[in-house]
Amino acid sequence: IGSHSAEADSQTEWTDVQKKIIPWRNSTPSLDLETAFQDRAAKLGKSNSRLVVVASLIDKPTNLGGLCRTSEIFGASALVVGSLHYIQDKQFQHLSVSAEQWLPLVEVKPSQLVDYLQQKKTEGYTIIGVEQTAKSFDLTEYCFPEKSLLLLGNEHEGIPANLIHHLDVCVEIPQQGIIRSLNVHVSGALLIWEYTRQQVIKQKQQQ
Repeated sequence: IGSHSAEADSQTEWTDVQKKIIPWRNSTPSLDLETAFQDRAAKLGKSNSRLVVVASLIDKPTNLGGLCRTSEIFGASALVVGSLHYIQDKQFQHLSVSAEQWLPLVEVKPSQLVDYLQQKKTEGYTIIGVEQTAKSFDLTEYCFPEKSLLLLGNEHEGIPANLIHHLDVCVEIPQQGIIRSLNVHVSGALLIWEYTRQQVIKQKQQQ
């Protein structure tokens, strides 16, 4: 009986994980998604982070796989991708090392991003672009809100102008070298870490 019970628990856990791969618009409302994040945090013993990483503009499976791994490790609440088909790519899987099984993945096509960003704003998220602009904040001086949405640009074009207008703020990474751009996965990882340092680690230290 004990063995049967353990097997049932295992099947239930995997069922829960599969439910968390949720294409946007086609599944549970945002309130249910928030509940799913809380359940995941409780079950996996992870922080109840409110960082959403949006990588819909990224089209290289290696970058997406690396971001998936980084987002999962630091307990982001979700990774948004342009297509869930990327998770079947061998290059994605090589970099993600199974992180996609433990991180909520949401499908939002690039053409849906404007609507998606507006929806997240109504839910109280601050829309943060990783981009160098005339008014961008230095990462070392920026304080992340608890509910932060991090929008990453395309590998070659960055964040298109039509989406820049929907950002609440742009944050850039201070650089000292001659080359003026970082790989998008590296840029994302630095901001994910800084959010985690500010919002998660400090909270744990205060408890």
